[in-house]
Amino acid sequence: MRFVIVTGMSGAGRSSVMKMLEDIGYFCVDNLPVRLIPKLTKIVLEESASIDRAAIGIDIRNLQGLSEFGGILEEMKENGYRYEIIFLEAEDSVLVKRYKETRRNHPLALQGRVDKAIEAERQELAFIKKSADYILDTSHMLIRDLKKEVDKIFLDNEEYENFFITILSFGFKYGIPADSDLVFDVRFLPNPFYIPELKELTGNDREVYDYVMDSENARIFEKKLFEMLRFLIPNYIIEGKNQLVISIGCTGGRHRSVTIANALSKDMKKLPYGIKVEHRDAGRM
Repeated sequence: MRFVIVTGMSGAGRSSVMKMLEDIGYFCVDNLPVRLIPKLTKIVLEESASIDRAAIGIDIRNLQGLSEFGGILEEMKENGYRYEIIFLEAEDSVLVKRYKETRRNHPLALQGRVDKAIEAERQELAFIKKSADYILDTSHMLIRDLKKEVDKIFLDNEEYENFFITILSFGFKYGIPADSDLVFDVRFLPNPFYIPELKELTGNDREVYDYVMDSENARIFEKKLFEMLRFLIPNYIIEGKNQLVISIGCTGGRHRSVTIANALSKDMKKLPYGIKVEHRDAGRM
């Protein structure tokens, strides 16, 4: 029997995860009052032979019951009930943007500011996040990326690290991405822009990719960058970091940066982390 508690920041994707779990065969109950968790757990784990996977969703609207949540979890452990907690997280700026786009009110905002409500919610949920088995930061995820991570954990039963990496190509002429953690400049590599038959293509095209990667410097750089990241990431995890944005820039963000981002992603996918590749400026001329 697999019993999952889905929680996290409002607007981070909890409802989406509940729907995804339901789609892969989980018995799901959303917005369950905290005080009813022990009763539902007993019914599902002891009295229902037909249910082998279940998930419950709780959020900040259960604020009054959250003070009891820690005790309930301890009681479940003492009674031999095994459970997993998945916590949905996102950056404050992303959550504010999502609320503005959907025109929904934050549960704690009432007539106040959304950013203050998010700050208060983060404080209230901090103790649950510390107990979480899985932390998914959805700041840079599309729905399909989130589904991939959920399937990896709950369908494919793969080993999961609470760490998500975005590899982002960009053009320096359009500015360095504000959310970058690491920035690498690849303007020292051969530039396909000056090759007439390659100028209109991007690093997503085989001809450009091969042109850039035929350079020994490109191959050495990508290899050494991967080695450095293999060293850095476990240390970031120890420090409590759960996401990393690696930005790779060239002049216009169409050729060299796209190529190196794609090459790096092939190696990074060998590691047990969530990986997403974005090409911010590849479509610009």
